[in-house]
Amino acid sequence: MPLPSSWPRVALTLLLAAAFAFLLPYERLAPGGRPSAGRADPSGPTVPPEPDGAPVPLPGVPSGFFTGSDEAGVRRIAGVERWLGGEPLSVGHTYLPGDRWSNIEGHPALFEPWAHWKEERQGRLFVLNVPLLDRSEAGLDDGQVRDGLRRGAAGAYDGHFRTLGERLVRYRLGDAVLVLGWEMNGTTYSHRCGPDPEAWKAYWRRVVGVLREVPGQRFRFDFTPSRGLDAIAWPRCYPGDAHVDIIGMDAYDQPAGLSFEEQVTEEYGLAHHAAFAAAHGKPVSFPEWGLFRNGDNPAYVRGMLDWFGRHRPVYQTFTDYCPHGVWGCAENPASGEVLRGALGRPAGASARP
Repeated sequence: MPLPSSWPRVALTLLLAAAFAFLLPYERLAPGGRPSAGRADPSGPTVPPEPDGAPVPLPGVPSGFFTGSDEAGVRRIAGVERWLGGEPLSVGHTYLPGDRWSNIEGHPALFEPWAHWKEERQGRLFVLNVPLLDRSEAGLDDGQVRDGLRRGAAGAYDGHFRTLGERLVRYRLGDAVLVLGWEMNGTTYSHRCGPDPEAWKAYWRRVVGVLREVPGQRFRFDFTPSRGLDAIAWPRCYPGDAHVDIIGMDAYDQPAGLSFEEQVTEEYGLAHHAAFAAAHGKPVSFPEWGLFRNGDNPAYVRGMLDWFGRHRPVYQTFTDYCPHGVWGCAENPASGEVLRGALGRPAGASARP
C-alpha cells in the first residue's frame, strides 16, 4: 500500500499521454458526476462524488470479498452474499502463507474448501496470491532479498513452485489466477523488487515458466503492484508481456486527504495503470481495494466502482476487514450502502444480518 509522491520525469508524462491516445474510450463526466458524451481527459478528475449518494451499478464485473484465507473465510462468503441481498459473488480470493517454503507449496486444508466453493456454481474464479520468497514479512534486509531473488532466478526454488502447480491441478484449481509477488514496488514483503529489479524480473519469468510446464494447468499470471510510487516505480519491475496475462493494482484509500481524483492522476496511479495495461495489450484487475486512511468514504467507493465500470477488470476483490471493510467492519456504514447498491442490495435496505 504505497504513498504517492510528485511526478519526477517529463518523459513518463509524455508516455502516459501517448498511451491514452489509444486507451479504450470512456465517457466524460459532467458536473455532479453524471456521464455525458465524449472522451475523458486523462489529466482531469473522473468521478466526483454524487451529492445524492446514489449507488453505482456494477453489472458484469466478476466480484469478490476477501473475508479470510481458511475454511472459515470460505464460509463467510455466504454471509456477505446474504448481506448483499442474495447476489452471488463469483470471485474467491485467498493468500498462501509466506513464512516457509512448505506453506508456499500449498496444502489440502487450504485448497479443498476453495475447490468445493468453486465447483458449487459455474463460472466462479479462484485467485491465489503467491509469495515469491519465504520469510515474506520477516523484515529481511536488502542484501538478503537480493540474494533470494538471484537464487530464485538461477532456479534454486523451482521445485517449490512445481509442487504448488501440481497441487493446484490435483485439487481442481488448475485454472486459477496467480498473483505472484504482489506489491513488489513496496517494502513490506521479502519478494520486493527494489533491491534488484533485473533479478526480480528474471525470477518472475522463471517461476512462470516452471508453472506453465505443469501438466493440466491453465494458470493466468497477474502482475500486481500497489497504486502510486512507493520504494520503486512499478513499471521497472514489469517482467514482459510473454510472462504476464493480467496487470493488476492494489488500490486502498490512502494517504489521508488524497481524493479519488488525485488517486487517478497521481504518479503511477490509476490512470497510469490503465494506460500501461492498454499499451501492453493486457486486461486489468484489482485484487485488493478498500477503505483506509480517510475513514468511511463513500466518494472513494463510488469512484472505484465507476472506474471498474469504465475499465472492465478481469475481476475485483474488496478487502473486508477493519479498517478496510464494510461487511466485517461496522465503522463504514455509508460506504457499505454504496457497495450494496452496486453489487446487489438497494441502498437503504437493512444492514448486516
